[in-house]
Amino acid sequence: MKKISLFLCGFILFLFSSAFAHPPSDITITFDPNTKILKALIAHSVSNPRTHFILKVDIGLNGREIIEQTISRQDNAEGQSVSFYIPDASVGDTLSVEGYCSISGKLKKQIQVVAP
Repeated sequence: MKKISLFLCGFILFLFSSAFAHPPSDITITFDPNTKILKALIAHSVSNPRTHFILKVDIGLNGREIIEQTISRQDNAEGQSVSFYIPDASVGDTLSVEGYCSISGKLKKQIQVVAP
């Protein structure tokens, strides 16, 4: 009986924590072709950015992952910002940003590099 009670408590706790887990809601990406700087703002509204946060960000160039950044906590309760120098990006290339929630879910967005 004790094992069943422990299992039920654990299962209920899992369901409760999963109900509040969610992937990022949006990603805003900008790229400056002159400086080769990519900036992304990953919207991920949470109550405690130390325990529920953007855990990882992957950067892609033309469908190939070029950067994987692991993060230990989110900037603030609204989201995470990142900046990267992408020297190989040229006009016409596709840049992608994928943000991973520390609990559950991910979101990926992409932009095309345009002339300044």
